[in-house]
Amino acid sequence: MRTFEKFAARAPNLLKWGKLISVTGGAQALIQGAGFVSGIFIIRMLTTEQYAYYTLANAMLGTMTILADGGISAGVLSEGGKQWKDREELGKILATAMHMRRQFAIGSLLVSVPILYYLLQEQGSVWWHSILLILCLTPVFWAQLSGSLLQIVPRLHQNINALLKINVQINAVRLLATLPTLFFFPFAGVAILATGAGQVRGNLRFRELSLKKANWKADVSPFYRKRLMQSVRRLLPGSIYYCISGQITVWLIAFFSDTESMAQIGALSRLMVLLTLVRMLVDLLVTPRYARLSDDTRTVVVRFFQVIALLLGISSLIVLGVYLFPDVFLWILGKKYNNLEYEVVLMTISSCLSLMSGSLHALTISRGLIPNPYVMIAFTILSQVFVLYFLVDYTTLSGVILFSIYSALLTLSYRIADFLYRTLIRKESVKAGASSPN
Repeated sequence: MRTFEKFAARAPNLLKWGKLISVTGGAQALIQGAGFVSGIFIIRMLTTEQYAYYTLANAMLGTMTILADGGISAGVLSEGGKQWKDREELGKILATAMHMRRQFAIGSLLVSVPILYYLLQEQGSVWWHSILLILCLTPVFWAQLSGSLLQIVPRLHQNINALLKINVQINAVRLLATLPTLFFFPFAGVAILATGAGQVRGNLRFRELSLKKANWKADVSPFYRKRLMQSVRRLLPGSIYYCISGQITVWLIAFFSDTESMAQIGALSRLMVLLTLVRMLVDLLVTPRYARLSDDTRTVVVRFFQVIALLLGISSLIVLGVYLFPDVFLWILGKKYNNLEYEVVLMTISSCLSLMSGSLHALTISRGLIPNPYVMIAFTILSQVFVLYFLVDYTTLSGVILFSIYSALLTLSYRIADFLYRTLIRKESVKAGASSPN
């Protein structure tokens, strides 16, 4: 006991981070565990055909959410990082963001719904089933869209325990809604609706939590609208591109392969949802603190590469585990997918690279270090065309996953290079003490 007390006295920061990671990790294990069980249950209950439709609808849900956000959340995190102690200013930022997001959401629906309907028809879905699936998807889209903004205030104030408690409740409700409904109604639309069941209640709790730190009755601010639109103008082109590239494995299979391959890519992707635990830990514990760092170049760069080293170590262990025991992971998915030993290893590598790239993207934009979208899009498109033409067979499942590996690796390299350019050469950064509007 005395040894522990001496250690705590000598390394208080290490002890603090140990407690944070253990508490957060345990809660996130419950959250992701409930989500994982729900996802595996859906895979096992739905036919290959229905799970293919479910995979396509989920991919479009992600696309719709990205389009409706358009960089607004990143702008709120960046602006909120400067005003996180001011309840009135933080309220203005959030009120403005919610108003903008509603407008963006309508545009997202108008663009995405016709595309989803067309792709469902291409995969063999009858017209009435496609419409039913879209109707089930829409309320889940609205709920998820609101939830991402409502969590920003407690994240900035590091109300970790309250956030985790609400997220545990969301996933518990999701699990309880999914299990009985799919026994009686094993359809893709029902599965989509059931998985979003807990989000509405969760959103109400998130709002209650953020009311203590932000005035949600504040008026929309033209000043913050202008500031958020600056973020949107820089991030929206990349977001639009990401709508295509981020789900490109699904889109390639939707156009060039069959329903069975669609179900297989969806099942392998669901298995990789366990990596979300790592991403959530980064989003909850690392990104907000990184946004609050003082404008010291050395500190910003050192912390950036410390995160890279941490993620690389975790990813290496995960890939090694799947490589040594692929049968164990495929057994989880069921007999319909037990012949994907090679593909599951490839998918793990791809998912780990995407985890690293997404986490680094969140870090950089939290500091207002936003890559030039046009340069990044041009670089990525040219490199992906090269990969598709010379390196992979995009008509096969393994070829599509290999393509995603090359793409994630190129994107990750670009993000690191752009970060170094902006911090060490151009020396861009958002001042932590930037003044607020009058």
